[in-house]
Amino acid sequence: MNIMSDPTILIVDDEPAIRDMIGITLDLAGFNSMSAETAHQAHVAIVDRRPDLVLLDWMLPGGSGIELARRLKRDELTSTLPIIMLTAKTSEDNKVQGLDVGVDDYVTKPFSPRELVARIKAVLRRSAGNQQDNVIRVFDLQLDPSSHRVTIEEHPVDMGPTEFKLLKFFMSHQEKVFSRDHIQDQVWGGNVYLEERTIDVHIRRLRKALSSIEDTSINYARLIQTVRGAGYRFSVKPS
Repeated sequence: MNIMSDPTILIVDDEPAIRDMIGITLDLAGFNSMSAETAHQAHVAIVDRRPDLVLLDWMLPGGSGIELARRLKRDELTSTLPIIMLTAKTSEDNKVQGLDVGVDDYVTKPFSPRELVARIKAVLRRSAGNQQDNVIRVFDLQLDPSSHRVTIEEHPVDMGPTEFKLLKFFMSHQEKVFSRDHIQDQVWGGNVYLEERTIDVHIRRLRKALSSIEDTSINYARLIQTVRGAGYRFSVKPS
């Protein structure tokens, strides 16, 4: 994706007035836009036309936006597609749910056109940077940010988007101890409140995913070490 060559934005909202307003805003900002009003229409458009970013309303007929986001992030072909959720929901639980699925950003209605355009540009910049990331390797554990794939001894490892972000963070910052607060800031963002156990749950899920490949030469789950009273560390050295 080249963010300098008029990126295409898919607007997914069941209200025609909102779709039209956003479409005009994007056209004036130099973007191409297309629209869908249901989750099914959106998925067809994504598969057929490959937009650069999706603006996805939370509440949709025939399936919620959050369920579509979860489906897209789990599919190898669409897992790196940037998604910004549009919602009237302001509770932290809903924001955490969206970010946990792998959504890239959140815009709460009503929003200003300037804010929306600024957030779209920021997400596109991050996405372009992520696609240029190099593959990270630790022994036979390999993480490829551009394809969103993890392998151990060339066997694919299945994990959720949050576990992928956690693993990328750990593999990029080896041998350092990070508190839960620091991990939250780096993986979920500083504006999201999480209970300590939420991070612990995702660490357990990540360890389970890394243990899913049997008969490996190294127990990769043990590379994520619990440092009592301090947090977690990714280390190739014995704890």
